[in-house]
Amino acid sequence: METLRRSLSRWKRYHIKVHLAEDDVLLPLTVRPTDNMMDLRAHLVREGVTSWKKTFYYNARQLGEHETVKEAKIQNGSVLLLVSDER
Repeated sequence: METLRRSLSRWKRYHIKVHLAEDDVLLPLTVRPTDNMMDLRAHLVREGVTSWKKTFYYNARQLGEHETVKEAKIQNGSVLLLVSDER
């Protein structure tokens, strides 16, 4: 049963939004639980958004580059904040 659950999660899709802080824009994205923040950046590049010097936040917590959607506990309908790095 666990194997079936894992294989089904591969096909699961979440519809989330990314709030671009500087532009005050909400971009819709469709992601999988196994996508990490680097994958989300690739989705944004396809949408014409450069995000390489920016950081993702969810629930006031900075997300790591290799953290997956599932590990970050991002759910369907969630909004991620994307802000410029201060470095």
